[in-house]
Amino acid sequence: MNKLWLIIKREYMTRITKRAFILGTFLTPLGIGLLIFVNVKLSMYKDDNVKTIAILDQSGMIHKKPANESNLKFTLTTESLDTLKQQVLRGQYSGVLVVPPLKDFVSKRHTIDYFSDDKLSVDMSDDVQSKISDAIKSYKIDSLRLDTAKLQALNTKIRVEPRPIKGKDNASSLTSLVAMGLGVVMGFIMYISVFIYGMMVYRSVTEEKTSRIVEVMISSVRPFQLMMGKIIGVGAVGLTQLIVWVILIGGISVAVPLVMKSGDVDKMAQTQQAKMQNMQGTANMPAMDLEGKNDAAQVLLEFQRMDWWTILPVFVLFFLLGYVLYSALFAAVGSAVGDDVGEGQALTMPITIPVILAIYIMLAAVRAPDSSLAVWSSMFPLFSPIVMPARLPFHPPAWQIIVSLLLLILTVVALVWLAGRIYRVGILMYGKKVTFKELGKWLFYKD
Repeated sequence: MNKLWLIIKREYMTRITKRAFILGTFLTPLGIGLLIFVNVKLSMYKDDNVKTIAILDQSGMIHKKPANESNLKFTLTTESLDTLKQQVLRGQYSGVLVVPPLKDFVSKRHTIDYFSDDKLSVDMSDDVQSKISDAIKSYKIDSLRLDTAKLQALNTKIRVEPRPIKGKDNASSLTSLVAMGLGVVMGFIMYISVFIYGMMVYRSVTEEKTSRIVEVMISSVRPFQLMMGKIIGVGAVGLTQLIVWVILIGGISVAVPLVMKSGDVDKMAQTQQAKMQNMQGTANMPAMDLEGKNDAAQVLLEFQRMDWWTILPVFVLFFLLGYVLYSALFAAVGSAVGDDVGEGQALTMPITIPVILAIYIMLAAVRAPDSSLAVWSSMFPLFSPIVMPARLPFHPPAWQIIVSLLLLILTVVALVWLAGRIYRVGILMYGKKVTFKELGKWLFYKD
């Protein structure tokens, strides 16, 4: 145990004291905060190239000039198209928008032409389409002599509020949405951690093997002790980094909105809501109606209602077990790899495929957490470290969590033993191309 502790301490201290680790640990949250800040600013950014557009209404539907924007100016005109084109060439207008008559009054599509050598940006084109669409809608309403107020009364936004039959349940319409977001975050944390820290173990093993340092170390400790020391030491480094990231990212995520002006935040929310409504209308997406401050408070309340006393400990268990499982496999493969980089990529492919499949299953599981795919995948040991944490916010039955943990623990014990058998032989094997058949033979080599 003393030797194992020395290996763990060496792996931990040599990594956390490196400049790259310190900079990465503290600069990554700052980078995320900067990305949030930039995203807020960019979401409010509009093309600063002001365009003046002449509208030639051949249909008689545009009774009122559309409202000007900061980068779009409109002018209703009755001049001929040829005259307007010449004015565009002289720089009087940026372009001419020609609205032809409707061929079919009940048609839901209408094409308008924009004459200019300078194309409209995507945002400007969307603004123009929206304004002309509103004008045609008003024309149709007036032509049919419909009451605008009554038409607006037809638009009813529905929110499904869950109500329990037995017992007390404080769930609301945002519960599933918040749980989905939390599940995705935890699933991706597991996904990223497995790759980053598993590959860290892999590189550590290959570097020591190729530099022949391991030959000196093996003279003092058993190969299994060396492998487990690396796994635990690097895992401790990962936990340290995650804890720092959680604290700093949480603080920065709260600080950035406080630094921003309230008007900017409101404007960003309105912009994002408009984009979501546009996507819902064109892609038949499920409606999401978050109504400003009230729903923001509701989201915070939903986070407080989460069963954190169950979610966090279970998440940590799956994190540790999943890390040990995949790190043991990466360590075994790293011990078998020589100087050929391509050989290492071929051997790590069977390890990365289950991780990639698990992340895709996780994304499906948060949408249907009680589906057969989600339930059985969350129990399959190679998928459960990523899929089950994503299901935790949806309160899966306790027996499913227990069965998943038991199967994962048994698999971890078995794979760590198998990885140790491969590691003890591969770490001192040089100059031989390793195949999966060869790895199978190493399992039965006698000490």
